[in-house]
Order: sequence, then C-alpha cells, then structure tokens
Amino acid sequence: MFDETDFDALFRSIRNQKVLIIGDVMIDSYLWGKVRRVSPEAPVPIVSGIMEENRLGGAANVALNIKSMGAVPILCSVIGRDERGSVFLELLEEQNLTDVGIQVDETRVTTQKTRVISGYQHLLRVDEEMENELSTRMQEHFIEIILNLMETGGIDSIIFQDYDKGVITPNIISRVVRLARELRIPVLVDPKFRNFNRYMDVTLFKPNFKELINGVETDLEKGDFEKIAEVAEQFRRKQNHQIVMVTLSDKGILVAEEGTHHHLPAQVRDITDVSGAGDTVVALSALCYSAGLTPPQIASVANLAGGQVCERSGVVPVEHNLLLEECKKLFTDSPQGIA
Repeated sequence: MFDETDFDALFRSIRNQKVLIIGDVMIDSYLWGKVRRVSPEAPVPIVSGIMEENRLGGAANVALNIKSMGAVPILCSVIGRDERGSVFLELLEEQNLTDVGIQVDETRVTTQKTRVISGYQHLLRVDEEMENELSTRMQEHFIEIILNLMETGGIDSIIFQDYDKGVITPNIISRVVRLARELRIPVLVDPKFRNFNRYMDVTLFKPNFKELINGVETDLEKGDFEKIAEVAEQFRRKQNHQIVMVTLSDKGILVAEEGTHHHLPAQVRDITDVSGAGDTVVALSALCYSAGLTPPQIASVANLAGGQVCERSGVVPVEHNLLLEECKKLFTDSPQGIA
C-alpha cells in the first residue's frame, strides 16, 4: 500500500531509468480547421482555416512518454530516406531525443498518419506507409545496433511497440528476447496482429481487447472479466509470459499473473481522443515494473496515465506532475484504488 511519500519516491526513482524502445515510428500530422458548410460537389464537409502540425507518433510517442516522466528513452527504428524521414529526425532533435538507434533504409518510406480535425471532431485520417518486413540485410544490421545498445547502454527495460509496419520481425523478437533474458532485462510488449503469437517468454504482454480476441481467435464480451481473465491466463501460460495486461478502454484494465488476476475499472473522465493511450500505458508499465511495483500497482498507475492522455486532443504524452497528483488523489479518496 502506498502513501503520498511513496508516490514522490516512486516518481523520483523513475528518473534514473533508461528504456530501450523498439518498434514502428511515424509522424502524426494534424490538419486543424473549422467546418462551416457542406461541399456542393459531394455530401462532405469543407474544412477551412487549416493549421498544420507534425508530432512524433507510434513507438516515438512511447519515447515521449518515457521522457515526460523524466526517464531516458533510446528509440530504435527504421525510417525511409525521404522528406518525411527528414521531418521525423527534425522532430526528434526538437524533443532532445537521441537518434543513435534510428536506421535509414532507402527502400522504405517513413510512415505518416494525417488526421483532419474540426474542433474536437475527427473527420478523416489518411495513412501513407508500407507494411512489408525489413530486408534480411537491414534486419541483421538493425539487430546488431540493438544488441550493442543492450550490452553497453545500461538498459533497465525494453519495450516492443508493434504497429504492424514491418520493423519488428520474428527474427528481431527472438534475438532481442534471448539476450534480454541473459542480461536479466525485463521485456514489455504492446502487440499488434501480425506478430501476436511470435512473442514468447516476455515479462509483460499488453494487448488491447480487440488484439486479444483476434490473437487467440475467440469471442468474448468486454464486460465478462472472469472469462477474459481465463483466456488471458491460458495465453500467458502458452506463451510463457510473466504478466498479461489487457486494456479494455472504458472498462479499465485486467492484469493476469500466475494464479491470480485483478480488474481495475477506468476512472470517470471527459474523453476527447483515445489515440496514443496504449503508448502511454506500456511506457508507464515499463517504468513502474523496473521501480519494483506489483502487477496490480503497475496496472493502477498505467490506468491513470492512459486515461489522462485521453482527455486531450491528438497523440500526446502523459504529464508527470498531473499524474503524480492523480496518484495521490486516488489513494486519498479510495485506498483500494492502488492494490
């Protein structure tokens, strides 16, 4: 059980951590405007007064969440040698994030997701991307970079942030997990669909509800927590994971470990945009695990953090001070809130 002093100590200890993030990066581009009329050419809204903004997205948003908590992220990914790749590197520099783990591949394009938004209404998204796996040659070069960082970088935890864009492959997964076990570095996974069953022997596996039912090929009700826990536990044993944490959007988070499970309800919030909440949850899970919290405690803090970013428009990282205040308030108002 925490008290307020413990939360202060927890957040201070997080600042000493170094997290390696492996996965698909992208540019989240926003076109902000106003809709005042419908087009005479087709029944579609006309957006005017456009303001454009580019942000770091995908695995890079995980890095921003780690940085926002005061810890040190090292991002490992592959981008294209294109204009968007140059923009991505500029965004990294603006955020004072290292590019030591970023590789450039002339055969690939840099992923960009462009969202058209009027007020708080998301009207349209345009994705420019490629989803084929890295070439064998690029995989070997990329693995060499990652393994070197693992052996020399003083890494406290590793996150696989998988968006099915081809940067994470079965070969990369197996090589990284094998060395991580030798070095006793915890590995956390935010999976997508393609590699769902390729991850074995990881510390914490964090699918959302849709990813879970797709990955295990079953049909579940989101509110049937006992059945979800049973499926999560079966999957955990099959894949030899230590912890399976299932995010359930408005139904909260369910965490399963050996012999037990816990469901934590979502906090009541004014939801504006759920984009990027999974990035925040896995980032806080990695930090809290390395800080020594139990699985229910990890889920409690990650649950708060994921809900917090949903109150803001667009993909944004967690706010350190606000999360600290919310953790203290949850404990004060409901001692059962943090298990």
